[in-house]
Amino acid sequence: MITAKNIYKHYGELDVLKGIDLDIKKGEIVSIIGASGAGKTTLLQILGTLDKMTPNSSSSLIINNVHIERLQHKELAKFRNNHIGFIFQFHQLLPEFTAVENVCIPAFIDNVPKEEAEKRAKELLDFLGLSHRYDHKPDELSGGEQQRIAVARALMNKPAIIFADEPSGNLDSESAENLHNLFFKLRDEFGQTFVIVTHNKELADMADRKIEMRDGYIVS
Repeated sequence: MITAKNIYKHYGELDVLKGIDLDIKKGEIVSIIGASGAGKTTLLQILGTLDKMTPNSSSSLIINNVHIERLQHKELAKFRNNHIGFIFQFHQLLPEFTAVENVCIPAFIDNVPKEEAEKRAKELLDFLGLSHRYDHKPDELSGGEQQRIAVARALMNKPAIIFADEPSGNLDSESAENLHNLFFKLRDEFGQTFVIVTHNKELADMADRKIEMRDGYIVS
């Protein structure tokens, strides 16, 4: 599903990633842990195509059999929208949109007809226990509900991979536990691959595989 070889990232004189090799299988849930500044989020952003690795003749990133470094800007944006979903610590819902409208955004970017997109959005919200929240805006929802809407949005285009960056970092303990269990339910139900950066020990330990980073390297 994901094969990353010799991934480097430099910001001026600062070396953030120092030659990362990583293979992730389809349907696997992988957690990435490490101290702040270890390079976790930078790696996640590169794997998720939100950022680019520092060019190196021996580096490559293959996702779903596609060589990411060979894609042009528009091709990359389309690939990202169709194959990858994102969940962040702060849900990043648009405050003027309802739950259904927020969930529909990736489909609208892909020019899916409104009726078809809304049908899919409502199915996802039903699955996530939010059928009573279709027309509510973010400020009318709890933190846990907002994050589940963000999960529905991430699932909208049936992506192969979900990348999550501290997804439960802004939730109370009960909501965090519910979200963690949801990831495994989604994997079992839809077969998605999950790559999760987290400081939450319980979530990290639940994963099929736990990767530790330190100073720009994978150490275990």
